[in-house]
Amino acid sequence: MDTEAGLGSLPYVPGTGRPVPEAEPGLVKRWHAEGGELVELLSQVRERLGGVAAVRLGPTPTVLVTDPQAVQHVLARQPERYVKRSHRARVLIGDGVMAATGAEWKQQRRLLQSQFTGTGMRRYEQRIIEAARTTAGRWDGYARTGQTFDLGQEMHRFALDAIWRSLTGHPLDDDTERELAAIEAVGTAIPTLPTDADDARDAVATDLARIDAVARRAIESAHTGSAGPDGPGLLHVLTDAAAERPEYTDQLIRDELVTLLAAGHETTATTLTWLYLLLDRNPAAREDALAAGAEGSAERRQAIQALIHETLRLYPSAWILPRHAAEADTLAGYAIEAGTDLLVCPYLTHRDPELWPDPEHFDPRRFTTPDARPTHPGAYFPFGIGPRACLGLQFALRESTVLLEHLLPTHTVTLSSRPEKATYGITVRPEGPTPATLAPPQKQKPQVTASES
Repeated sequence: MDTEAGLGSLPYVPGTGRPVPEAEPGLVKRWHAEGGELVELLSQVRERLGGVAAVRLGPTPTVLVTDPQAVQHVLARQPERYVKRSHRARVLIGDGVMAATGAEWKQQRRLLQSQFTGTGMRRYEQRIIEAARTTAGRWDGYARTGQTFDLGQEMHRFALDAIWRSLTGHPLDDDTERELAAIEAVGTAIPTLPTDADDARDAVATDLARIDAVARRAIESAHTGSAGPDGPGLLHVLTDAAAERPEYTDQLIRDELVTLLAAGHETTATTLTWLYLLLDRNPAAREDALAAGAEGSAERRQAIQALIHETLRLYPSAWILPRHAAEADTLAGYAIEAGTDLLVCPYLTHRDPELWPDPEHFDPRRFTTPDARPTHPGAYFPFGIGPRACLGLQFALRESTVLLEHLLPTHTVTLSSRPEKATYGITVRPEGPTPATLAPPQKQKPQVTASES
């Protein structure tokens, strides 16, 4: 650690902690001049100053938090002191549970929470399996014909199908898929939208109108009690709530629906895309996972889940988690004044060499070998930790596992080219297309049933 970085200090209340070390102004000026990614600046700040450090991204310092104990303190132990403010995706998700705060957030979270427990997940298990089978069938066709397809688009199509079936009881049709592509378009635009809320909405008005039209039709269908071929979905839980809770207007139901669609497919699709890009560079990891046990065995499933977890270590679902200090506090011995903005950064914690030896190396054995990974809850948190951790954690892990159980044994992906850079928006995404082909199938794809899961 560089201790000669021209340290400044944050204002602090005397006697409550020492000043947070602050990055030298020259570091930030060089970063601005070079036009680098924010993650590059934050990485330098952490390397020079440690796991709790300040950097001036605006007129006042922002505190970067990557130390595991400090992470746990902010996200899990003191969530009422370190709060979320306006969500960057509010233009898309409105007052959905991801953006809500205070009592409204607690009520919305409580309603949805039961749907994503072990018991709740069983309602959607068969729908996830059907989405995976549909994707596997499509991949069989690609393998027979040698057709080139975009890997990232395939992962988005699968993940959107899985969440759409779970929400509505209907498989994803081509028209709905085409219209809901607007969700990704808005999500991609968010980092560059105007700061004024009305101007931001105007900038993406056409895409928002497409999303709203799909949501309106789905909500109207749910209100009439119409269920899809798979039965009622999670959307019906929201429309049923409207009968007893006046706050569940069609607008709030729309916001929750779009929140679940956006969060329920974008992060999973991105994770699966990164996973295949990593396997392209590390083909032995695929063979190791398949050799871990027989088809359908607990050993193979654990090995496949290790592939997913190691991918999430390198590319967590949310690479940065903004928080705001609602009151003064002492964090890891440092004084934090009320009103301070903080950035908790899973991306950098997961790549800290003091926690993860050889952190840039893709090694799924970290998650299958005893004592191969840090056990502190603040050292690995791809979906966050604490009361605002991602609701859909179990859903995302389950759908990823089921898809890989279908595809990994049967299909070997060959990438024609691969993105060399990442885009750091709400998620970390590969920048550019991912054209791929498949070798002809060598064996029958696995038959996974709900009773086996």
